[in-house]
Amino acid sequence: MIRKCLFPAAGYGTRFLPATKAMPKEMLPILNKPLIQYGVEEALAAGMNRIAFVTGRGKRAIEDHFDVNYEVEDRVRGSPVEGSLREINYLIANCAFSYTRQKEIRGLGDAVLSGETLIGREAFGVVLADDLCIGGSPLPILSLMTRIYERENCHVLAIQRVPMSETGRYGIADVQSMGDGLYAVRGLVEKPEPAAAPSDFAIIGRYILKPRIFDALRTTAPGKGGEIQLTDALCTEIASERIIACELTGERFDCGNVDGFFAATKFFYARRVGSAKTQE
Repeated sequence: MIRKCLFPAAGYGTRFLPATKAMPKEMLPILNKPLIQYGVEEALAAGMNRIAFVTGRGKRAIEDHFDVNYEVEDRVRGSPVEGSLREINYLIANCAFSYTRQKEIRGLGDAVLSGETLIGREAFGVVLADDLCIGGSPLPILSLMTRIYERENCHVLAIQRVPMSETGRYGIADVQSMGDGLYAVRGLVEKPEPAAAPSDFAIIGRYILKPRIFDALRTTAPGKGGEIQLTDALCTEIASERIIACELTGERFDCGNVDGFFAATKFFYARRVGSAKTQE
């Protein structure tokens, strides 16, 4: 059973300046719910109720969000907006939250390694809140990945096909089909140019990792951009550890850029309007 989920949340969010000058990018709202809350809801739905955040300077709003605010609750009690707090209060009641800081921004791999003190020596999930994933068949992607881990006892990655022109934005997986949307990973390359990409399968922000990944990260040299890349650490794991990739079947919005953020907002607004019309 996977109990813990790690949320790397120390980045600067420079693509959303000036909005992120004083506000964590993870707290940017899709309608009236911050991105990070969607991710925690997904983790809890997958059975992970120990939520670990790797944050940095200026990220205290995340900690405050996942805490009780008695003044606000008292102010809205009995009013029409009281129900707006139902979902966040459910998370607060059913999850345990812990926090640590990444000392300096040195890449996703370093952020995951910074979370070792919160995770310990057990398998865990990783969710990048920028990647907003919705739906999926037969299960949402993170829930499906936990099932695969429980059956196969290996690292599990989420992947999605992307245009070849965009491979330079992602870690790209060299894979062999196992059927039913599952793939054996034969190799991984961080942000290759299209001509050097082994496939069009991009790693997206969902992982189930065994604790041995921390040992691999400790010996991983800086890679693309001079940062410690999780992709590079996983690539070294292939020699001694199976890695399975699970293809996303639901919707995914890359909310790390303005276009994806806007698309997610339109999607959720249309769904809200459709739901309201159905109830009329």
